[in-house]
Amino acid sequence: MAILPSPFHIASSDWLCSNSNFLSSPSKPIRSSVHRPFVVTFSYKPKKVIIDNDKKKEFLEKYGLNPDEFLPEPSLKTKRRREHGSAGMKNLIPLEESKPPRETHKLLQVLGGTARRKKLLSPKGMDVRPMMEVVKGAAFGILQAAGGSPQSLRPGRWLDLYSGTGSVGIEAMSRGCSEVHFVEMDPWVVSDVLRPNLESTGFVDVSVIHTVRVEIFLQNAERFVGKDGVFDYISVTPPYMLVDYAVLMEQVSNSAVVGENTFIVVEYPLRTDMLDSYASLVKIADRRFGRTHLAIYGPKWAQKKSKSER
Repeated sequence: MAILPSPFHIASSDWLCSNSNFLSSPSKPIRSSVHRPFVVTFSYKPKKVIIDNDKKKEFLEKYGLNPDEFLPEPSLKTKRRREHGSAGMKNLIPLEESKPPRETHKLLQVLGGTARRKKLLSPKGMDVRPMMEVVKGAAFGILQAAGGSPQSLRPGRWLDLYSGTGSVGIEAMSRGCSEVHFVEMDPWVVSDVLRPNLESTGFVDVSVIHTVRVEIFLQNAERFVGKDGVFDYISVTPPYMLVDYAVLMEQVSNSAVVGENTFIVVEYPLRTDMLDSYASLVKIADRRFGRTHLAIYGPKWAQKKSKSER
């Protein structure tokens, strides 16, 4: 008898039908009343040879058999492999590890004005880096001298870009600014740090928070602050490694928030080239504090006044 070339074979002890004379012996006649069940079994497979279910299914269908009656249902693991492609579990996206809750502490304070010595919240860690107090104190000292009032800040509106904790804008309101717009893209910083700082210092009613990227705010300044969106002061304190200062300063100086009498305070890292002027504004001060630099731009009349007072 020819052996069927397949991964299955028909057991030699079984008959296909009652009147078949396959493998029959003359000494043992077949009884017509005995019907043996039709059994299909898997043949012997050499080691390390794997026959997938698709080939088994194809073979059974070729001989008119229902694969569901012979093949076991695939396991849940197998189903997941099929859903995510032939690579199996490698294509599954691992679950993100739960991050520890972000915490705050009170290390900052207001340096001058009506809210002097009031403590401010700041996030623990390095994801938000507030302006150092020595830098902040120097910046406001230069602005007050340039504005002609060494004891207080010349009244006006302040735009705090990359505001984070809001310490710069809060300092501005404490020293005499009438209104501050804060631009901060991190919702957690806004809800758990910036807003509580405004509440504790009593400046909520004269503050506006924009939870948006700085680039988007500058491109759509009129939509956020109206047509009369020119500010008297602008602070630019970005994360050093995440911005291109040349591009950023072009965006700021060419936006609708800058006017002829605007002062811009810029904190920047060592080995960063800052121009002597942007648009109609000129550099009136440039100081170094370790690895941190502070540049202040303003109208030409402020530059002349600062030179005469030295």
